Amino acid sequence: MKKKIGVYVCHCGNNIADYVDVEKVKEEIAKEDGVLITKTTMFACADSTQKEVVDDIKEHELDGLVIASCSPKLHLFTFRNVAERAGLNPYNYVQANIREQVSWAHSNDPKGATEKAIHIIKGALAKVKLSEALTPPKITATNVVLIVGAGIAGIRAAIELADMGTYVYIIENQHFVGGRTSQWNSLFETNESGEEVITRLFTELKKRENITLFTGTSINSTSGSVGNFEVKLKISPRLIKMDCVKTDDAEFDKKLQQAIDICPVEVPDDFNFNITKRKAIYKNFKSEFPKCPAIDDEACTKCGDCEQFCEAIDLHQKEEFIDIKVGAVLLATGFDPYEPPKGEYGYGEIDNVITLPQFKRLIELDENELIYKDKKIKSVAYIYCVGSRQVDGENKYCSRYCCTSAIHSSIQIQNKYEGITSYHFNRGIRTYGKQELLYKESSEKGDIYLQVDEENRASVLVENGKTIVKANDILTAGKEFEAEVDLVVLVTGMTPRAEKRTGEILKVPIGRDKFFNEIHLKLKPVETVIDGVFISGACQAPFNITEAVKLALSAASKANTLLNKGEIELEPTLAKINKGTCDWCDECTKACPYDAILKTDLDGKAVAEVIEAKCKGCGMCLPVCPVDAIELIGYSNAEMESIIDAMIA
Repeated sequence: MKKKIGVYVCHCGNNIADYVDVEKVKEEIAKEDGVLITKTTMFACADSTQKEVVDDIKEHELDGLVIASCSPKLHLFTFRNVAERAGLNPYNYVQANIREQVSWAHSNDPKGATEKAIHIIKGALAKVKLSEALTPPKITATNVVLIVGAGIAGIRAAIELADMGTYVYIIENQHFVGGRTSQWNSLFETNESGEEVITRLFTELKKRENITLFTGTSINSTSGSVGNFEVKLKISPRLIKMDCVKTDDAEFDKKLQQAIDICPVEVPDDFNFNITKRKAIYKNFKSEFPKCPAIDDEACTKCGDCEQFCEAIDLHQKEEFIDIKVGAVLLATGFDPYEPPKGEYGYGEIDNVITLPQFKRLIELDENELIYKDKKIKSVAYIYCVGSRQVDGENKYCSRYCCTSAIHSSIQIQNKYEGITSYHFNRGIRTYGKQELLYKESSEKGDIYLQVDEENRASVLVENGKTIVKANDILTAGKEFEAEVDLVVLVTGMTPRAEKRTGEILKVPIGRDKFFNEIHLKLKPVETVIDGVFISGACQAPFNITEAVKLALSAASKANTLLNKGEIELEPTLAKINKGTCDWCDECTKACPYDAILKTDLDGKAVAEVIEAKCKGCGMCLPVCPVDAIELIGYSNAEMESIIDAMIA
């Protein structure tokens, strides 16, 4: 039982002190048994206060520490480090949340908030009195990272990890790397082409011997835990023998082109967002790497016509499985562009209504004149926020990049073609940061901006064979505006990848927006609740290329820091099973969301055992045990009962 406890009550500026009488709280807590020091502080997390707490612990030989401040999500580890610097075991520290749970929740009742704060701190005192000095368990770790997704974020993370000395496996479920970036021509922040960026990164990737790239590959299954994941990869057949492909060989290229030409199968080309077609055997663009064609296994009829022209073709390849062992997994699986349902702004019903990604590819394909379906385009209407900021739909979020992308595309066609008029039907332009310069340039070039709202959206209709876009313009006090245009471009946002299996296998949580969810937006922006699984780029939220790369570098740094010492220190607040009491019933394994409990044998008796590296200390297994054989270290029955008794006294 602790008898020399220090308690510090934080003002948090005015966040707490405006609604909680912190001086009264200090006076009441000072009366509690075992409390040696009570102080109030303006900001407990400030460096000066941290130094003061360290000095107090050393001078008074405190054996317990309570800081009443904000949520432990923000500063639990801050104050654990304070305790450790002073020589106090960090698990003899307890944080009482009197901001989110008290002052913010009861700002209309200062008296009640003050009383609640006192009770919450008393509960924290009761816990710290019974707290044990815990030692975090350590496990060995393999300094190898699996990166899922070979778009710009994945490739950049792979290069960074390799340069820090970590071995990298990078897999891509498509047969070509580059992701969405490879599909764009001019990029709006640098005016480089996607081809230039991906070519440069792929060249750097191939220089590093500690990177292994697999294309046409996905995760089939995983086992193990942080530091020691065992991953089974499924490699889909490329139907081309890559070691037979001869790059920069004119004769080989001729044979390959003959094989492509003779292929009788044509399918929509997803690289061009289905506005063109390709053969079942394809390698259409310079920005597609590796420089080896692929055959669409689902579309190919296996007629064999192509084999007579090119010895590299092997239609008998089968899918393969390989096993790898890694210490961490980094997800960089990217996004899917929003696909409007048939009829949304005429999409799928009116021939000249297309999406922004389709339009961007159209600009790339049409060199001298902008032509769509044999019609020369002289006027374009952009309709913004299609698939984003939905009032009635699922996508409530703003996709952030779409405004800039549409405006940049408008500038491109102004510079590339002559005499094109552009109308922008928007719900408020969001070109943040330096991207605002593009909005300025577009306006100066004569682009027309009309603002609408959700209740009075733009409408697209056909009248006498002409495509008309109508809207009530907010900027002119609701005056109705009507534009006859040759092409309507729906400025579509980002949506999470339709492929969900990877996230499900790794048990990565998703947010309300259906993107992968980080632990904390500011404090742990690339970590997930699954230890050893990191996320980066547009798989976690809509980001542009610059933002995605920054997150990828952050995730790479975190993964390397986790693994490079060869061992990992785990949180000691784990479930503990009394094997003498346990009478295996399987209820705990059913309740555990992390697969951290397994059946084992103890002298011929079946009992449960906790896998320390997987356990998150969530406590889900405790209440389902019929014989009360499970206890949570650091949150024992005695501690929890003492907290309850203290708070209701």
